[in-house]
Amino acid sequence: MKLHFVGAGPGDPELITMKGKKLLDQADLIVYAGSLINEKILEDLDAELIDSYGLELQEITETMIEACKQNKKVVRLHSGDPALYGAIVEQMEILNQHNIDYEVVPGVSSVFASSAALKTQLTLKGVSESVILTRPSGETLEEDKIKQLSQMNTTLVIFLGISKIDEIVKKIDRPKNTPVAVIYKASWDQEKIIKGTLSDIAEKVHKEGIKRSALIIIGEIVEKTGYRRSELYG
Repeated sequence: MKLHFVGAGPGDPELITMKGKKLLDQADLIVYAGSLINEKILEDLDAELIDSYGLELQEITETMIEACKQNKKVVRLHSGDPALYGAIVEQMEILNQHNIDYEVVPGVSSVFASSAALKTQLTLKGVSESVILTRPSGETLEEDKIKQLSQMNTTLVIFLGISKIDEIVKKIDRPKNTPVAVIYKASWDQEKIIKGTLSDIAEKVHKEGIKRSALIIIGEIVEKTGYRRSELYG
């Protein structure tokens, strides 16, 4: 018995891995992460489909465990890559208790789809040699470190924060003219890019009416200025 956690990618159905697509095609049961998954990925599949939105952890795992015990091929389909805010370890803990084996198939994260949409690099010589991935405080996080992390002056990527963009820009300890990009539904047909600075990005986001499904990228890599030529090409 083996269950597969599969990263569906950022939204574009063609950005799921070949291995992930093969597992979907072979699956008897697919438990997927609601509207975060592009429904086109689930078209023309023979598997039973269960939307996990609104279900409690125990309900999700019990359904998957029962299917595994019936020797069914089960896929737990997460958006992006399961390693980033995917909450897979707590599911694994329950699977361990029932001696259910599992494998994780990585996916293309929305952070990489967002970088591709911006036609930039998250690391750029002379501009930023590091990338920080984080999220703001909220119902499941009492205190964030956004202010402290922003002081490191590297590329800062903020997940799950678009609804709190006003609070976030106030916490960022960088010049107000620092470039910011908000990428809504990166790689989806509805993809939208909003560029600005720390001083005006919140206003622009509100004007567009974006309240969810968007990533915030902060740093000079947004505008690709001031970089040095890579030594890779001599």
